[in-house]
Amino acid sequence: MLDRELLDILVCPVSKTPLIYREDTNELISKASGIAFPVRDGIPVLLEEEARHLSDDEIKQL
Repeated sequence: MLDRELLDILVCPVSKTPLIYREDTNELISKASGIAFPVRDGIPVLLEEEARHLSDDEIKQL
């Protein structure tokens, strides 16, 4: 689990919008950009080249 205070200040580096933490996938989701950033060893990896693109179904479920 990510620290709540950290999550409150993190934003998507692409869209500059808030991120949603998904504990089941251990990712930070940017709904605006349609991408998911991995969290490795408790550290968010907010690099666009490390992110994966979300499917339309995944975006609809958010």
